Amino acid sequence: MTSQKQEEALTDRNAPNENPFPAVEQAVASLVSARDTWARTSIAERISILEDIRTALDGVAPAWVDSAAKAKQLPTDSPLVGEEWTSGPYALMGACNGLIETLSGMPGKTFLDQIPLRSLPNGQTAARVTPHSVWDQLLLSGVTAEVWMKPGIDASNLANHTAQSYDQPAEQRTGRVALVLGAGNIAAIAPLDAFQKLFVEHQVVVLKMNPVNDYLTPHLEQALRPLIERDALRIVTGGGDVGAWLTNHPSVEEIHITGAESTHDAIVWGTGAEGQANREAGTPKIDKRITSELGAVCPTIVVPGPWSPADVQFQAEHIATQKLHNSGFNCVACQALIMPDGWDQSASLLDAVQRIIGQSSRPAYYPGAEDRLEQFASQAAQPTRISRGKAPAVVMNDLDDAPWFCNNEVFAPALSIKRLPGSNAEQYLLDAIEFANNELHGTLGANVLIHPATIREIGRDRFEEILAELRYGTIAINAWTGLGFLMTACPWGAFPGHTLDDAQSGIGTVHNTFMFDAAERTVVEAPFRPFPRSMLGGQFSLLPRPPWFITNRRSHHIGRLLTQFQYRPAWHRLPRIFYHALLG
Repeated sequence: MTSQKQEEALTDRNAPNENPFPAVEQAVASLVSARDTWARTSIAERISILEDIRTALDGVAPAWVDSAAKAKQLPTDSPLVGEEWTSGPYALMGACNGLIETLSGMPGKTFLDQIPLRSLPNGQTAARVTPHSVWDQLLLSGVTAEVWMKPGIDASNLANHTAQSYDQPAEQRTGRVALVLGAGNIAAIAPLDAFQKLFVEHQVVVLKMNPVNDYLTPHLEQALRPLIERDALRIVTGGGDVGAWLTNHPSVEEIHITGAESTHDAIVWGTGAEGQANREAGTPKIDKRITSELGAVCPTIVVPGPWSPADVQFQAEHIATQKLHNSGFNCVACQALIMPDGWDQSASLLDAVQRIIGQSSRPAYYPGAEDRLEQFASQAAQPTRISRGKAPAVVMNDLDDAPWFCNNEVFAPALSIKRLPGSNAEQYLLDAIEFANNELHGTLGANVLIHPATIREIGRDRFEEILAELRYGTIAINAWTGLGFLMTACPWGAFPGHTLDDAQSGIGTVHNTFMFDAAERTVVEAPFRPFPRSMLGGQFSLLPRPPWFITNRRSHHIGRLLTQFQYRPAWHRLPRIFYHALLG
């Protein structure tokens, strides 16, 4: 997300010919001169580049994580440092591996041969991207991820709608210069967005770091040196004035934005009366292709069922994680908790969520958090503040207090509760999906927590028919959509259909290492219970408390070990991972 000062500065647009930033101008010029060369780079050389990045990333990862932990005010021995491993070097390393595999099978698109397909009850095609290897089956035991394709895509034409940018012979390609405006919260966002432009769209990239996390710049420059040496990438820093100047630069041909919808609209339309007039006239200030990921008021739907006290405790930890991972500064953080009214476990679940939240004392490091929390509380009729010691209190309220809560992403530790009649699980799920689709702003990610017995009661086919009505780019069943971010084989972005004048959660996707061009959404599913209770409940899964849970006591060890495993998978590395996972 973009800081408030950066958003304000985006309205102060300097004309490119004033050249107030000569170093940035030089960076753009070097990209311009190399854009066709990069577009025509062979597959073999791209694989070699990605392999070199993996090696450089392995070397820089500890310093990267240490810098991020310090910036976010985390003690070096805190389990929460694990978040900086998994949402930083681990995710980027996974993208390198995924792209290497896809590029290695690009001739004839044979990489698709290893992806199981199935037909969904509504006739759409689902491609299973996780588990994809024996390592996935062991390290993400019981977790699946499918890419649900747009209608009309099936096994007979999937190849025609995958990696289309590679259908043109390399020698015939012409390059373009893309501006990537990096996010300030999650470390892997900026480099992964750059990878989309570089390896999927054949574009060179000027990556403008967000001032909030530009401390990552030297680490990224070291890790991505193979791209910088080929003049395919330049990383620049500075405030919103630099970003604004770059958006108007005549050599910048495409823009990708990860941030707030207000930032997107300031760039596309302008602000104030000028912005309104431009929007009404349908005349954007910028005549360039713009893609984006802009956040949302993301829901978690709790479906009534026969939950045990242990289930309530585990899923309360899950909900607290969905809210407080990265201290709540996630575009896909849960903001609307939809609860079944009349369910006998509702009160105990909410009590457990509040208790676990109260045990999290992580600082709210992101600029403007306190102001946003106060704005949130000011809209609530009777806000509940959950004390967390030195950390700002988490604010909770009834979502029905004001329409504001449906229409504004808070990007801070705050949570709204919405209650719907819950006497019948299937009807409740239909009502909750209708509410999320029609009332909540944005379509980035939605979570559904549902007991396996309730799925059986509804029927698996019927459950998937209902799920297909939930219009979000990533849906997580008994998981958090943030897991879809970490698994970079999954396309990441809003549900298709947004436009420049109604961007909501954005336009286009990133990550997507299999390069699907017709993805509609990602569906991630995880076990309802952790190991060993999962086995006792009839689910074959060895996954204990997930390492991304804020309650995991060994997350810092697991994150480091998983990143090292991504670099060099080997059987002898597994015991230490399993040891810490079981103690987490």
